[in-house]
Amino acid sequence: MPTPAPSPAVVLRDLTFTWPDGAIALDALTGTFPTGRTGLVGDNGTGKSTLLRLIAGDLAPTSGTVSVAGTAGYVPQRLTLDTDATVADLLGLRSALDAVRAIADGDVRPELFDAVGDDWDVEERAVAALAAAGLPHTAGVLDLAVGTLSGGEAVLTAVIGLRLRRPDVALLDEPTNNLDGDARERLAELVRTWRGALVVVSHDRDLLELTDATAELRAGSLTTFGGPYSAYEQHLAVQQEAALRSVRDAEQTWRRERRERIKIADRVAHSQRQGRKDAADAKFVKAAINDRRNSAEKSQGARRGAAAAAESTARAAVETARGAVRDDDRITIDLPDPEVPASRRIAVLGSSDGRDVVVAGPQRVALSGPNGVGKTTLLRRLLAGPSPAGELCTDRVGYLPQRLDGLDPRATVLEAVRAGAPGVAPGELRARLARFLVRGAQVERPVATLSGGELFRVHLARLLLAEPPAQLLVLDEPTNNLDLASVDRVVEALSSYRGALLVVSHDRSFVDRLGVDTRLLLRSDGRLTEAS
Repeated sequence: MPTPAPSPAVVLRDLTFTWPDGAIALDALTGTFPTGRTGLVGDNGTGKSTLLRLIAGDLAPTSGTVSVAGTAGYVPQRLTLDTDATVADLLGLRSALDAVRAIADGDVRPELFDAVGDDWDVEERAVAALAAAGLPHTAGVLDLAVGTLSGGEAVLTAVIGLRLRRPDVALLDEPTNNLDGDARERLAELVRTWRGALVVVSHDRDLLELTDATAELRAGSLTTFGGPYSAYEQHLAVQQEAALRSVRDAEQTWRRERRERIKIADRVAHSQRQGRKDAADAKFVKAAINDRRNSAEKSQGARRGAAAAAESTARAAVETARGAVRDDDRITIDLPDPEVPASRRIAVLGSSDGRDVVVAGPQRVALSGPNGVGKTTLLRRLLAGPSPAGELCTDRVGYLPQRLDGLDPRATVLEAVRAGAPGVAPGELRARLARFLVRGAQVERPVATLSGGELFRVHLARLLLAEPPAQLLVLDEPTNNLDLASVDRVVEALSSYRGALLVVSHDRSFVDRLGVDTRLLLRSDGRLTEAS
């Protein structure tokens, strides 16, 4: 007797979610997530993060239902923005930790014992787990603010917290953001050995290869495939090749039916001309002419109707076939020329060996180093003014922060972007935003309601649409939150950018594709040296 298939970990039935401003994020979505590890993919703005928040219970559906087999634990994409939270909050252990400490101080309220349960060694277990992952584990580490951690340390800490809490369904939203190579390996090991159901949203191909299944959210539908992302890509390639063949076949049939209809129309026109000629010929009697005309009109009408119906059916088949072919929108980035001469000094970066690095003209510099070493701090010191980190030689600088925390959350998208280009008319700015796939009602949405991918595109639009254009772009982990296709578009744009570029990224493929001129390494001891 065959073994029954395991029950799904998550079931969605007609799930709809609408934001308070009326924007529809998900509409009547139905589908399931299996047990095991599932990679959730889809273009930016399709609702992946919103879906995870609905499954986690962080949001309530407008209509429809979400059923989870047990408890859900969630690591959000934007957790690094909550800089006032503590390490214990990130781990999800704050209530148990506070209860243990309160009881140790003599508080014997029953609710405190309920909060602890069997987790009396919560602090020791948490510190040991942090140490095993190579994260800070000194005394008092659980009370440190998230703002004291690097972005990578914060993300890895939150993932470890899920492992400690052992929810039935774990949800990770872009967990590789900000992680250096070593941290990515530790995350990969956590995912590889995960027990229970796991749903991970990611643009990291290596991480997606560790999953048992791939789910794609696209055009309001959830499609699940049994296999990692590379297998799903191959499946899609075969599917799309077949779809394109179907389009070609349908178009060929449509052309044939159209030619046949035109041919029949020509015959009918010829027959009608012949009828008029016969009517003018005196040798035909009137009754015979009428009989012939009536018979011809009936026959012609039947042929015309059949031909029109056949053409209409063929045209409908073409539309159906075309609907199976993917034609997704992609961001389009046209960078203005900042007119930077090759000899123009743009910035000077301080080096520990006394040999300062001069950034001149359209030079490209990549800064790397392990998590927590201070790469983001170095960038901020450089932007703040002359310091040991270096000095800027231009005031036309565009900065993309790692935490995406530079916009007023209460401002609309249009207001936020226009702050960087106050001289551009709103109508023109809307047209430019559309090239970043920010269109229609999205332009009037508050920044606080945007998904991670949408927020990134708005930050990028403000940066790249600024007037006058920046002579130096400083980008801190620019591929975070981007779908795979959008990463390609950013690479294309930056590759043709004629200004200077200073980029921090743990995505080695991205850095290599930019054609970097100089690679700098910030070491654990704070020394800045040229990388080999």
